[in-house]
Amino acid sequence: MNIAIIGGGIGGLALALALEQRGLRAQVFEAAPELAEVGVGITVLPHAMRELQALGVHEEVEALGIENYESVFFNRWGQRIFSELRGRHAGYGLPEVGIHRGKLHGVLYRAACMRLGKERVHLGYRFESLQEHPRGVLLGFTTPQGPEHFDADIVIACDGVNSAVRRVFYPQEKLAFAGINTWRGVTRHKPILTGKSYMRIGSIETGKMVIYPIIDALNPQGEQLINWVAEIQRPGDAMNDWNRAGRPEDFIDIFKDWRFDWLDVPALIRGAESIFEYPMVDKDPVPQWTFGAVTLLGDAAHPMYPRGSNGSAQALIDARVLAEHLSAPDAAAKPALALQRYEALRRPATAQVVQTNRTVPPDYIIMKVDALTQGQPFGSIDEVISQAELQAISDHYKAIAGFSAPAASSRVT
Repeated sequence: MNIAIIGGGIGGLALALALEQRGLRAQVFEAAPELAEVGVGITVLPHAMRELQALGVHEEVEALGIENYESVFFNRWGQRIFSELRGRHAGYGLPEVGIHRGKLHGVLYRAACMRLGKERVHLGYRFESLQEHPRGVLLGFTTPQGPEHFDADIVIACDGVNSAVRRVFYPQEKLAFAGINTWRGVTRHKPILTGKSYMRIGSIETGKMVIYPIIDALNPQGEQLINWVAEIQRPGDAMNDWNRAGRPEDFIDIFKDWRFDWLDVPALIRGAESIFEYPMVDKDPVPQWTFGAVTLLGDAAHPMYPRGSNGSAQALIDARVLAEHLSAPDAAAKPALALQRYEALRRPATAQVVQTNRTVPPDYIIMKVDALTQGQPFGSIDEVISQAELQAISDHYKAIAGFSAPAASSRVT
């Protein structure tokens, strides 16, 4: 099969590697003229690490990041609500790793160039059109050299939340924006708590911070590179731009009093090396991903709120499941059927994650406590809610996302 992958992000490169493992050759077409290590942090959960292990790149990913020890939840007064061990420390066979997104992407890109050959990873190819014909799909691209065309038997769109391929089939579709804006930054800082803690503080109604380290021992002083995300929901606010440089003055006032004995949040924000603004958006699940010889994968198929660190994991699972179906004995004769089988497995599962990220994400733990305390400090968390009830909220999300302990040690479909 002549397979075209539109988009050279995490999902697209993972798919190319998974296909190559199974003897299927793909061409990757990426709009960016070069793939530099840009961006901020990402958390690779155990079920995502399992997929990277299958691709043979998990050890490099782990070496470039920081293995999380615990996940900790605080209210906006800095009071600890709940904590749990993560990854290997919680009994999983693989770690949970905080890493710079650009470094994770770089690992996959280098592996793709080595295994596929650089000539099959095309940079500077911006998708413009597709036209199905009896023998497959004719793709049109804009490149630095001018317009180019490529004939493919099947096409997989891995071009992200603003997918140009998806727009061909859903031209009137809009992003779902509920007034939640985010600012993401990285700051050199001494280790916080254990130095391997993933922290969630507050909630979107009154201000929320997500904080975790992504690079260890930057200098002799032992500082880490700390990734942080500030979130706030203000109905009526305009949607933030994508990847535009952010300004602390646009949001720091929300956190001006967040000075705890274990962290000074305003100082963390002001000390940032870089800040970018993003809107928190997703899209409603759609009834169809596959259109003849074309299908969707990753954020192009199921854009979800970046809560629970699960977007990249779902894209990696998509890639493996699709590669398995395309390597089935009857796939060469009936590739469209293979795409439909992939969709039948993955579309319902990811739709559930999209809805859960909207309504009962991991930080529902903090939202629940805020509701019980009217957003005020508490004397003892055990007088508000039991740790068993909070653990149940966490376990519910893990089950939906596919990394409850039994599922994380076996393949997720």
